Amino acid sequence: MRECPESASTRTEETRETRFSRRGLLQTSLASVAGTFLPSAYDLNGARTMAQSQDSVLTNAPASYEAFIERARTLAAEPYRPAPEDLPQELAALNYDAYQRITFRPEKTIHVGRRFSLQPFHRGFLQKKRVDILIQARDGTARRLDYDSSLFDLGSTLQGRTFSTSLGYAGFRLNTAFDAAKPDAQEEFLVFLGASYFRLRGRGQTYGLSARGVAVNTFGPGSEEFPDFTAFRIVEPSSDEVTITVLALLDGPSLSGAYRFVVTPGETAHIAVTASLHPRREIARLGLAPLTSMFLHGQNGAGARNAEAFDDFRPQVHDSDGLSVETQGDRLWRPLVNGRASTAISAFEATPLKGFGLLQRDRRFADYLDVQARHEDRPGLWVKPESGSTVFASGAVQLFEIPSREEYTDNIVAAFVPSAKPAPGQAIELAYGLTTVGAEPVPLLGSPPARVVSTRIGSAERLRPTNPPSPQRRLYVIDFEGEGLPTDPKAQVDVALSASAGAFVDPFTERVPQTGGWRLYAEYRPPNPLPPGDVVLRARLSHASKVITETWDAVA
Repeated sequence: MRECPESASTRTEETRETRFSRRGLLQTSLASVAGTFLPSAYDLNGARTMAQSQDSVLTNAPASYEAFIERARTLAAEPYRPAPEDLPQELAALNYDAYQRITFRPEKTIHVGRRFSLQPFHRGFLQKKRVDILIQARDGTARRLDYDSSLFDLGSTLQGRTFSTSLGYAGFRLNTAFDAAKPDAQEEFLVFLGASYFRLRGRGQTYGLSARGVAVNTFGPGSEEFPDFTAFRIVEPSSDEVTITVLALLDGPSLSGAYRFVVTPGETAHIAVTASLHPRREIARLGLAPLTSMFLHGQNGAGARNAEAFDDFRPQVHDSDGLSVETQGDRLWRPLVNGRASTAISAFEATPLKGFGLLQRDRRFADYLDVQARHEDRPGLWVKPESGSTVFASGAVQLFEIPSREEYTDNIVAAFVPSAKPAPGQAIELAYGLTTVGAEPVPLLGSPPARVVSTRIGSAERLRPTNPPSPQRRLYVIDFEGEGLPTDPKAQVDVALSASAGAFVDPFTERVPQTGGWRLYAEYRPPNPLPPGDVVLRARLSHASKVITETWDAVA
């Protein structure tokens, strides 16, 4: 697997505002804790009848994924028309606190089959755009969810106000009964809110990173775009089905698209994603199956050259601590980094791509010590292309690491960027699985079995002092755990090390009896002067002429 670091200029003030909205699009409406017990549900048959719409993809009953594709193709052949700015001023002017006081009434929750229920999100504050939401019953008839103020407690700022049924909603959350024997004990597990963002969690997990429908020109070239999901159709499952299907229409300046999400909640939540994208124009950088996360600081200290350390009582603060990329015959682990002077873009060649994900490998409370945030329970997400999805056959997983000093900023983006640049009139067909990952190892991740569980960096003077001291020398301590590692502490374990500049000296390994894993100590001596960009470091272990670990990849 080849890595090609890229450089990115310092972000403008306008782009920094976009960074806030990445998380703000979701955070402003996720004040309620996932896992809420919903005692009853609003009878859909008593809801308002479906309003007339000029868009046939919404009114046809039943609608199909193929109908959504045809609508996306038609949209792409027309000039882009942004949604009208029709949000009432009193909703647009709400501040964060006033918007948070708008809460859905649990007793109004809408049943979608026996196992699932739905709650829409109110528009206001950052949630300015309207999405159309329809529920398709098993007989093929559909109801559009028109706005109804009685579904919400609007808080003190908007107390007594009502709005037109055409106001619509900003998005929605889906709930499920994780325990089939208790169908009324509904817990939230999936949220669609803001642009094409959505969040997924398994049982016992709390929301962390986000997925997106698509990423367009993230960090250029050209201006980054955030296409919107504009319409959703939720297909009611039968009483014994454990999956639910959501159809979605996406539109933006450069492309339109149709999506089918087949969602299976559980201890591990899974979405089978099928999509058909239709470019209106050439796109310089199209990110497929994008993931967006937060990394403030972690076990490797400041994490970047000349970075300022975080003065924080918590040892780590992040939703994800690394990127994993799997290709034919290799799996790479890159610990995330924060604190650079400007955004860094790294590309990991994947021809073909077997899978990638942003993961949270540290799973203990002691790793974070944050009682409210529960970082140890935040899931990773793993993207696995379906067989026959040729768009993943050639390209690179690109990682964007944005410098940030703010915990509310989603400053990490990872996406697959295909080698062939999209062109107008050429549809892009996608099929991939998106699965929550908690503790590892999991069957999703193939061989080699042993994985990197920690990366720690410190002065090499502590272990190997020199006279006079040389503070430039750094000691990398990398722990590997998993099946396939030798159990004999005297086993011959070979080390493969490389650095794109400078050199590693005197590496050695030892078995860690407390964990059953192996530890690599490697002293790195940087060149003088240092090169302007990142120095790429790599390591992996072998035994009996066989690679036994994934490839550790880091920057210095």
